[in-house]
Amino acid sequence: MPVYLCASVLQQIALKILIIRFSSIGDIVLTTPVVRCLKQQCIGVEVHYLTKASYKEVLAANPYIDKLHLLDKNEKPLLQTLKGEGYDYIIDLHHNIRSLRFKLALGVRSRSFDKLNWAKWLLVKLKINLLPDHHIVDRYMATLLFLGIKNDGQGLDYFIPENSQLPENQLAPVYRAGYVAFVIGGQHETKMLPREKILAICQAIQTPVVLLGGPEDKLKGDWIAAQGNGKIFNASGSFKLNESVDLLRKAQLILTHDTGLMHIAAAFRQKIIVIWGNTVPAFGMYPYLPDNQDFLSFEQTLECRPCSKIGYSACPKGHFKCMQQQDTAAIAAAVRKRLPYTADKKS
Repeated sequence: MPVYLCASVLQQIALKILIIRFSSIGDIVLTTPVVRCLKQQCIGVEVHYLTKASYKEVLAANPYIDKLHLLDKNEKPLLQTLKGEGYDYIIDLHHNIRSLRFKLALGVRSRSFDKLNWAKWLLVKLKINLLPDHHIVDRYMATLLFLGIKNDGQGLDYFIPENSQLPENQLAPVYRAGYVAFVIGGQHETKMLPREKILAICQAIQTPVVLLGGPEDKLKGDWIAAQGNGKIFNASGSFKLNESVDLLRKAQLILTHDTGLMHIAAAFRQKIIVIWGNTVPAFGMYPYLPDNQDFLSFEQTLECRPCSKIGYSACPKGHFKCMQQQDTAAIAAAVRKRLPYTADKKS
């Protein structure tokens, strides 16, 4: 098999490469360094990306992607389109049965990232940590080593089309001087603080707070905002994805669970405080920030953590200590300490 050192050979060989990552929001955002480095370091390469149609917004404005292919329920027409592209390589960053099916159907040489499921199983089931001290982005980047592509250290990318940015008048004047964005959602219940804990933090911060989440978080957000004395705005389920991302981008600081918007916040080099539930940073999916920019974690040291690499609809032990024991006063104090100076910080 030939090896193409794209960034260093004198005579460049034009390549067409398909990157596969079907879901979800955070995982797709974590693949953006692969896209950028491949496009910038491999002269003349044509980069295509295959993902689910429901995640089109995440990548549609990415200037490093030459063509975006979207998977819906019917795979046949898509496979015919992909076969006609004549790819040189597939970079499989999902590495599951579906991506294997696409690779076999296309019959193209490929590289797949190592999911390290055996090591995750050991950590979850036996609490033995043999996971390498590497972010998942580094494992994604390793799939490009055969091309001589290196990590440029510039972090993650997220691009918001200008017509998807949220007009300032969508926010009340109290928020226009600055606010904290609190990502209250999560893929599973065991990743999320109870609503009472979220309210306690918001009330102790004193700075206005914008709550971010999906439609499934709207009722919870409404309950929290109703008790916020006009300084908590629930944006959950009220805006399109990129409008919510724009709110995230404009915030002074991000409070978040382990969720997709956490990774998007990292793409904007935001100040980030993560509240961890059943998952742990050792899985390698903590905020990926360039230039040694730091983030702050709040997590409980418990024998039962991590109980899953993904999450549950309820605590399997019944006590939910990983979130119930979170110190809301300490979290609020950390937020106040990291905010720009305001009158509220004097209290």
